[in-house]
Amino acid sequence: MHTKRAALVSAILVGAEGVGIAALAGWMALSLLAGESAEISTALALVLMTAVAAVGVLAFAIAILRGQGWGRSGAIVVQLLILAVALGAATGVYAHPLGALALAVPAVVTLVVVFAAARAAAPSAE
Repeated sequence: MHTKRAALVSAILVGAEGVGIAALAGWMALSLLAGESAEISTALALVLMTAVAAVGVLAFAIAILRGQGWGRSGAIVVQLLILAVALGAATGVYAHPLGALALAVPAVVTLVVVFAAARAAAPSAE
């Protein structure tokens, strides 16, 4: 895969995840405002942490687009965390295999593309 194309596809996929996390933070904020939370301080902290995560993932996407290695490294960590959440969703008392699959498949695809972008960028770093 060509270096610029690999970086662009990686940035798009990671950016889409960042937008999805931001949408989740917005949905959580609306639920908080609607009074659907029993513990306001805990819910507010969760909304803020989710918003910070969205900003971080979007920063990784921008860094990948700019060819900075830390963006790819951060994106790899994010994909591994998503896979850990998917594994948790697939197992246990309240297992939801389809939900786990919906999390795992995009994470695996993104992980492969980010690795391809890192591999494509390696020769240009020499």
